[in-house]
Amino acid sequence: MTASTHMMPPGAPGFADLYTPKLVTVLREGYGLPQLRADAISGLTVAIVALPLSIAIAVASGASPAQGLITAIVGGFFVSALGGSRFQIGGPAGAFIVLVNTTAATYGMDGLILAVLLSGIMLAAAGWLRLGTFVKFVPYPVTVGFTAGIAIIIFSSQMKDLFGLTLAGPEPGPFLEKLPALASAAPTAQWQAFAIAAATMAVIFALKRFRPTWPGILLAVVLAAVITALLKVNIATIGSRFGAMPAGLPMPHLPAFSVAKVSAVLPAALSFTLLGAIESLLSAVVADGMTGRRHRSNCELVAQGAANVASAMFGGICVTGTIARTATNVRAGAHGPVSGMLHSVFLLVMMVIAAPLIAYIPMAALAGVLAVVAWNMFEKRAFWQLLRSSRGDAAVLLATFGLTVFRDLTEAIIVGFALGSALFIHRMSQTASVELGAPLVRPDEADDATPRAPYDESADSNREVVVYRISGAFFFGAVASIGSVLDRIGDQHRALIIDFSQVPFMDSTAAHTIEGLVHSAMRRRVAVWLTGLNQATTAVLKAHNVAPPEVFVEPDIRTAQAKALAMLAEG
Repeated sequence: MTASTHMMPPGAPGFADLYTPKLVTVLREGYGLPQLRADAISGLTVAIVALPLSIAIAVASGASPAQGLITAIVGGFFVSALGGSRFQIGGPAGAFIVLVNTTAATYGMDGLILAVLLSGIMLAAAGWLRLGTFVKFVPYPVTVGFTAGIAIIIFSSQMKDLFGLTLAGPEPGPFLEKLPALASAAPTAQWQAFAIAAATMAVIFALKRFRPTWPGILLAVVLAAVITALLKVNIATIGSRFGAMPAGLPMPHLPAFSVAKVSAVLPAALSFTLLGAIESLLSAVVADGMTGRRHRSNCELVAQGAANVASAMFGGICVTGTIARTATNVRAGAHGPVSGMLHSVFLLVMMVIAAPLIAYIPMAALAGVLAVVAWNMFEKRAFWQLLRSSRGDAAVLLATFGLTVFRDLTEAIIVGFALGSALFIHRMSQTASVELGAPLVRPDEADDATPRAPYDESADSNREVVVYRISGAFFFGAVASIGSVLDRIGDQHRALIIDFSQVPFMDSTAAHTIEGLVHSAMRRRVAVWLTGLNQATTAVLKAHNVAPPEVFVEPDIRTAQAKALAMLAEG
């Protein structure tokens, strides 16, 4: 797999380049009062968003509200201080709800915390072994499939509090067992709980639509708590279910462990490690796409490992990079990792000051918050694109989605990755060809009668036009290396030409990368030309909305260069 351009690629990164935290990089660049002001504002903004989310995710995971805040405070601080992404925000994530809940129910809270500690050690080891690059090779249909499956499971786990149901016994964990239990409890539904949950969701959606800069989740939860307290609505609250909130952090300590207990929780720790690595690096990639920066994947894994160890020592749960809070951090104007560190400090202050008030939050309001989280997690547009993209990608997507909902998340990822690999091998076998009756090296022959176009020196010397030629199968395994080259579009470039004439096959992960590149180029006012497309690559790109008028399509590089130069000349 090769890519060529007029710009020479940098040398291979050294040890310091791989593991230097972005905090050190930002401080070396120069850090003053303007940068601190920007980080303080963005840190406070993220803390306001993270407060209700951390509580809601912890409660849905079978942990206490205090454990959710401890995870965001302690884990989030270490993720930002040691991480390889400038903008990553760490904390409890919705993707872990199912695994954490199952682990806590099976091994108890001590077993869960031990699994988090072991997961942190394994994440750090994965970073030191430079496995961060390989985590990026998970196919796009697998990530979309298990994310959508998790969204379904999160929503189903909130139906009890969403409708105020009273179950005859403990709520079953498996999806197929949960639905009949919830259906049998339907006569116990409380309309007050559903009204509070519905109002919470309505406020969140309305503020996102009409006041997107306002902290919709926090305002919705506060409003629900005020209404519940003033009207003395008889529904479950955090205080009635969990008691008083601690006004601060506990003393750190190691969880109790033995060889037998470590062996018992090891499978859960492996699941936490796999999902944590995928989630954190996916969040870092999202931040890269929003800012044009490049994260250090192995450094990020080491930081995630340290954060999980620290979270476990304070009694917290799993820590990972959170896409929604990281995106909020970027949009709020963060300058660097200090924003994430301040977000943890602000959360600690809120915990100390507002601990008595948190007890008034209705469980139905938290269920409404997580219902919105589940809605946002289900990537409806991406899901539909993959269903239309090809039968192979659709099969991987649906298999991963089905196994996530009905079986096990770790099993879903492993099977999805195996199916994606098998699909790739099958597609690669179709691109192979055998030439018969001709030598490997053809003799020199006279040119045909078609006159060669005159050499245009301006097309190669104009640095505003950059040309990339991709050779070979463009698939999920090549996205990391090719994507890093394509991302080197400088501010001096005004036109980008990508030639696909030597690309026999492109999968949906590669098409998704090109889609992100096109959107990034549009934001920077860089026109994009695609050349040499065959019928197959055209179809998969079109399924991802990479088509005119967002891009220009020409048969060859020379034609695209001429039209790009003409467009630049016109201004």
